[in-house]
Amino acid sequence: MCGIVGYVGPQNAVPLLLEGLHQLEYRGYDSAGIAVTDSGGLQVVKTAGKVSNLRKIVPAALAASSGIAHTRWATHGEPNDRNAHPHTDERRRIAIVHNGVLENSEQLRAQLTADGVQLASETDSEVLAHLISRSEATTLEDAVREALHQVEGTYGIIVLDADRPGELVAARRGSPIVLGVGDQEMLIASDVAALVRYTQTVIYLDDDELATVSADGYHTSTMDAESTTKFPTSVDLTSDEYELGSHPDFMHKEIHEQRAAVDRCLRGRLDRRFMSARLDGIGLSPREYQQIRRVKLLGCGSAYYAGQVGAGMIEELARIPADAEPASEFRYRNPVIDSDTLYVAISQSGETLDTLAAVHELKRKGGRVIGLVNVVSSSIARECGSGIFLHAGPEASVAATKSFTNMSVALALLALELGRVRDLSLAEGRRLVQGLDDLPGHIDEILGAEEEIASIAKRYANAEHMFFIGRVRGWPVAREGAQKLKEISYIHAEAYQSSELKHGPLALIDPNMPTVAVVPDDELLSKNISTIEEIKARGGPIIAVTDADLPSGLVTDVIRIPRAQPELAAITLSVPLQLFSYHLAKTLGRDIDRPRNLAKSVTVE
Repeated sequence: MCGIVGYVGPQNAVPLLLEGLHQLEYRGYDSAGIAVTDSGGLQVVKTAGKVSNLRKIVPAALAASSGIAHTRWATHGEPNDRNAHPHTDERRRIAIVHNGVLENSEQLRAQLTADGVQLASETDSEVLAHLISRSEATTLEDAVREALHQVEGTYGIIVLDADRPGELVAARRGSPIVLGVGDQEMLIASDVAALVRYTQTVIYLDDDELATVSADGYHTSTMDAESTTKFPTSVDLTSDEYELGSHPDFMHKEIHEQRAAVDRCLRGRLDRRFMSARLDGIGLSPREYQQIRRVKLLGCGSAYYAGQVGAGMIEELARIPADAEPASEFRYRNPVIDSDTLYVAISQSGETLDTLAAVHELKRKGGRVIGLVNVVSSSIARECGSGIFLHAGPEASVAATKSFTNMSVALALLALELGRVRDLSLAEGRRLVQGLDDLPGHIDEILGAEEEIASIAKRYANAEHMFFIGRVRGWPVAREGAQKLKEISYIHAEAYQSSELKHGPLALIDPNMPTVAVVPDDELLSKNISTIEEIKARGGPIIAVTDADLPSGLVTDVIRIPRAQPELAAITLSVPLQLFSYHLAKTLGRDIDRPRNLAKSVTVE
């Protein structure tokens, strides 16, 4: 959840570390800090607030050849200077940065306190610095290994020892760590976003693996001190992809990248000979597809809602029972794992801990699970070994936009392929292939209406609450729309199935309660209109997002979108809700990319 960076090499580490934190700030921005070793020993500078606050207080003359840095999303202890990372031991010899949660930290803190250690923070992470410092091991790597054997939970850590300024030690369990290999220099980070400005050659650590790095290279090993062999790979990313360009913030940039992102997701995957999809990354034959009797989609937040979109498409097109479930709940209810069920783990980062834990549970019980992720070498991608790569490109804003759209498109491809190996006709396949071909153009048309959508959004900036409603295909769209609004505008928003509104929630409708109605032009149009009439009769303002021709005067405002194939309508209906939420939040002056209390790439439970 937090962002961590390390550097060792001939350059001044300070500006590299600060720039790395800037690139990782989407992972946490409650506090930030830096620790380096210079001629005066260990120098630590940290503060509550964003990386910009840290930049202001780092001495201009501070220089060092090695260091570590951290930007935090708080789990233990409120965001303040004292709880900011890096944390040190009492002698200020060891400094650590940590991403994850140590589940036995209270017991360890009690033991350290009983031994006379003066703890300086309320965090779980600080105990690691003291445990490493107290080790009698002769190498930093062994001291770190010894300390990690005493902790329970998840971690991605980097350790700096003032007595060994030329090396850093990193380790991971459940939280990502990637090494960047440069020219006589090494970098470490929790995400390649911090590295691509300096190198495209990277190494991903596996769980329970450590790395000792110096300017000359790296050495990796297991928790049992056995050497491991890691081969560098190249990442197809550049620093330009993490720049705003002409956009005011990353959410706006990423909304406008959706045409290109969908193009990439579809490229080479539409089989125009058989009017099907070509998903070679899944690695299943038509006979194996035929043997699938159920599909279960697992994700968290927007990935879960995309799973609901996908489940609907799979049932419609392939006539296979399909449903989506929050990955955070899946393993805790002791689920029955069927050998004829295809499980799909959905995650933008590929590091979402709850989803990764669900994958582990599925593999332990013999389930067939594929990944649907946006990062090729992520933990979920490697654990699953097969799946669908999203090709959405980097997504730095906390709010999911292009990743949600590409998740839905990828699941439409899966639904099409499953359908065509069953009962979906060639003609129906042709219709859907054409519908998928049309999606990038539809998205362009929606983005072209941004000014109109913005003007509608601004009219509702004073609302304290909103309903989002939809039926069947529109229901997950309503859920995702409500999530977007509340996470970036802080307006309370609730999503309901349209049919459920009269079973209680209708009591809240009044002239101060706007409702966003998701109304696809499908067989349920007349029922959606009836629900809107019920809201209108009670004085509630209504914003309709629709590709249908609604009766004149039915709604207060209407956001019209191009007409898509009915099974694909959820994809196009979602895009204007992103713009609606964005401009409403912008009107309220919110920090769009870094909404309060949230962070991207959730690597804690």
